[in-house]
Amino acid sequence: MTLLAIVLSIVIIQRLSELLLARRNYAWAMRHGGREFGADHYWLFVVLHSVWLVSLSFECLLRQPSVSPWWPLLLGLIILAQIVRYWAISSLGKRWNTRIVVFKTMAVVKSGPYRYMNHPNYLAVAIEIFSIPALLGAWYSAVAFSIANAALLLLVRIPAEEGALQAQFCDDDKRVNQEDSIKVRKNR
Repeated sequence: MTLLAIVLSIVIIQRLSELLLARRNYAWAMRHGGREFGADHYWLFVVLHSVWLVSLSFECLLRQPSVSPWWPLLLGLIILAQIVRYWAISSLGKRWNTRIVVFKTMAVVKSGPYRYMNHPNYLAVAIEIFSIPALLGAWYSAVAFSIANAALLLLVRIPAEEGALQAQFCDDDKRVNQEDSIKVRKNR
């Protein structure tokens, strides 16, 4: 019970801090040419994360499971997720957000964990959504919310983000390709 309270406190403080940072970054983004995409599905992630915490709490309180015998591995995964999360956040700087915000005048970030993958923060959250409940022995919450999170990410969020990037930079790519085509025709 005490471990549950400690874990919930840490996760809730972390989430609220990130929401405050996201709100500040969103205001900055809107002042600096950012454009939001996918606002219509944002609430799904708010609900997912909120219900995840409630489910985790109820499962631990009702079933009173013991800490997983795999706790060293799960704790290691949780720590790894935090490292990846804050590496991603620091790599994006003021461009990091919980919403999909794209800047037409700024290049896509390819430093930090973005050198290795397109969505490191989503990986960190996926690890966390499984590992935290599993650590506490709340396996139903770990599995159910991992599946729900994966479905939302793969079917909604990542396609929306990729589409936003393509839409935002598509016009520039067409213009560059047209300019290149004109240069090639002039050189013939």
